[in-house]
Amino acid sequence: MSEAVLDKLDSLLDEAKSKITKAQDEKELEEVRHQILGKKGELTALLRNLGSIPQDKRPAVGKKANEIKLQIEQVLDDRLQKLSQSSLEIRLQNERIDYSLPGESLPSGRLHPISEVLREVKDIFRGMGFEVARGPEIETDYYNFEALNIPPDHPAREMWDSLYLDEKTLLRTHTSPVQIRVMEKRKPPLRVISAGKCYRRDAVDATHCFQFHQVEGFMVDEEVSFADLKGVLSTFARLVFGQDRQVKFVPSYFPFTEPSVEVYIDCFNCAQSSTGKCSLCGGEKWIEVLGAGMIHPFVLRVVDYPAHYSGFAFGVGIERIALLKYGINDIRLFYENDERFLRQF
Repeated sequence: MSEAVLDKLDSLLDEAKSKITKAQDEKELEEVRHQILGKKGELTALLRNLGSIPQDKRPAVGKKANEIKLQIEQVLDDRLQKLSQSSLEIRLQNERIDYSLPGESLPSGRLHPISEVLREVKDIFRGMGFEVARGPEIETDYYNFEALNIPPDHPAREMWDSLYLDEKTLLRTHTSPVQIRVMEKRKPPLRVISAGKCYRRDAVDATHCFQFHQVEGFMVDEEVSFADLKGVLSTFARLVFGQDRQVKFVPSYFPFTEPSVEVYIDCFNCAQSSTGKCSLCGGEKWIEVLGAGMIHPFVLRVVDYPAHYSGFAFGVGIERIALLKYGINDIRLFYENDERFLRQF
């Protein structure tokens, strides 16, 4: 009986080696392992018959069975290693990167046209000696209005219909409050611009929006005159719209400047109009670009500047500059995030 079991063990080893060698992948190899060494495998079935073998023969048969099991496991492990290596080589061959192929082009980011114009304006004024200051977008009524010569009952407040958060706090309607904040802390000479978002309760249409960007600037020193204002703003207008631009200053009114002016440039689109009436200036031949004036004495008194100091201030809307510069006729295009529009810049 024991000799028959030993012969079956030898046959099982030969059969297992043959099946293991024929396995083509790891899945087939696992099936062979289960057929031979599993709970219902062939080797397990043979070992269940050890009870029928004479007691003096059992140790030899058990030893032989363990040796066979170890040999089968070793052959299985060797085959698994070869199959794994072969599988890795196939993957490396199939998934390798061909460095000679052209790479995929990724879309490059770009600045929004408002950001482009804002940077250009800042660079122009930096070149003329102005520094850039920042202030809060949530502003108090005092800095936004009262310190700028606009008391609560002043009719000029209707020009800045405002978004209030409470009775004394609002979203700033212009960047001019930064002028007061800077002058409170520092003494002249000063050349400062402040840029950022402003908010007004305007109905949205082709030329108005409840949110816009503004650059406000001012210069304060001894003997600053209207001639200095004209020189700075004429230089600015020509650097933005072209050196051949004509600039004129038209009297206007702002509560925080006296005298006040609106700055115009000659229309650069009239020559291209084929109908005789330019779509940009409406046949007026001039285009308004910004407002300015000499700082009102009241504003200088608010910050306790001595009487021998004077200065000028100006404010320019960035969206207006962008509309004119790029020939766009609707401010809403800047905020719709249409990539077809933004890719043009």
